[in-house]
Amino acid sequence: MEPLIIDNLKIYKPDKNLELIKKIGLLILGIGVIMLLVSLTGVSAIAPTLFLFLSFGLSIIGALTYCIPVYKEAPPGIKNNKIFFNSFTSKGTIAWFVGIIITGFYVLLYWFPNLLENWIRLLDSISYSFRGIKSDQWFLYGTFYTLAILVMGIKMIIKYRHNRYQIIRTLSVMFFQLGFAYLIPAILLKLNQPEFYFSYFWPLKYHYLFPGTVKGLFSSGGIGYFMIFWGVVMTFIATPILTYFYGKRWYCSWVCGCGGLAETAGDPFRHLSDNSLKAWKIERWMIHSVLVFIVITTALLWINSAMKGTVLGNSSLAFSKTYGFLIGSVFSGIVGVGFYPIMGNRVWCRFGCPMAAILGIIQRFKSRFRITTNGGQCIACGNCSTYCEMGIDVRAYAQRGENIVRASCVGCGICAAVCPRGVLNLENGNPNERYNLES
Repeated sequence: MEPLIIDNLKIYKPDKNLELIKKIGLLILGIGVIMLLVSLTGVSAIAPTLFLFLSFGLSIIGALTYCIPVYKEAPPGIKNNKIFFNSFTSKGTIAWFVGIIITGFYVLLYWFPNLLENWIRLLDSISYSFRGIKSDQWFLYGTFYTLAILVMGIKMIIKYRHNRYQIIRTLSVMFFQLGFAYLIPAILLKLNQPEFYFSYFWPLKYHYLFPGTVKGLFSSGGIGYFMIFWGVVMTFIATPILTYFYGKRWYCSWVCGCGGLAETAGDPFRHLSDNSLKAWKIERWMIHSVLVFIVITTALLWINSAMKGTVLGNSSLAFSKTYGFLIGSVFSGIVGVGFYPIMGNRVWCRFGCPMAAILGIIQRFKSRFRITTNGGQCIACGNCSTYCEMGIDVRAYAQRGENIVRASCVGCGICAAVCPRGVLNLENGNPNERYNLES
């Protein structure tokens, strides 16, 4: 869009051609969503390939056709115009409706997958190509999840195109989700090998260090041994080392699929994160309680396995099932994603993820990562605190000229990106000089 210059001021007028393209995009998206709903009735069995394109294909094309002009027509720079007045991004009726829809989908996915059978069958051709077997509920979920990150990732790159850090880290989460969490596990299945997600580690992928999983991988031969080796090294060696040098951002904002969805599809909701002191207290208790829960569960399973079940009986299995239901399904899935439009995009990462808890402890007490501040330049606009997805009151640190060293910070860099004065800067430095105040 070419600016209209009046009295040395640049005024950007809407491009009528782009407005038309956006409307066409919304129309195509609408048709794709309708066809997706129609496919749920089973009519797609007549021509599954055609309906696959009409539903998934048109939805992707429509979303991109609409999103790209929305941000491309404006000058470079972050635009969150009218975000507090939009029903979708301000906990309005549309937000609650979307939240209920997403939550309902997760409930069906976990406990009533038969109701999604026609969607599952819609992906059979892709599943046979990638995995060599027919589609199931988890392949459907993985496909939805990956497409959301890829499509919204493109939107994210266009929105933050002026910021090199945001572009690179968005490309990173797109790469790891597509390759390590979607294609590689599928290809392993096609090769008659165990399905394994190389971008997830214990305790986030909690059962990867359970004795039953380990024994199953050992029985798979060389590839199974490598998977166990990979999981142990990444959990106990690579994680503390990388977190020491780069903070928890290396994983939470660059690799993790949970963080990838939060940073792309969840970007419009980051300002909804509660930054009150009460929320911070709840966060600390909850996330560390989940960490303790999974550590105890894993330990009990190994003790029970070593004792051949003679001491603990089925109690360790009960712990495992309870964790899997409450944390693995309800919290990380239903609440973690379904509550995006109501509680912000990092509900799971902030209040429940045990991996984030471990990374946060290392980051808080022994890491080179910090966000430095220049309090003398701060104008107290509050953009940094408003758009911190982890609910950190960044402005308070900036006004005191105090470096931000918080266990919860995922290093997304949005606070620095939205600051109009360049007050904030993500840095790696001497871990013994992290708390220096502005003189």
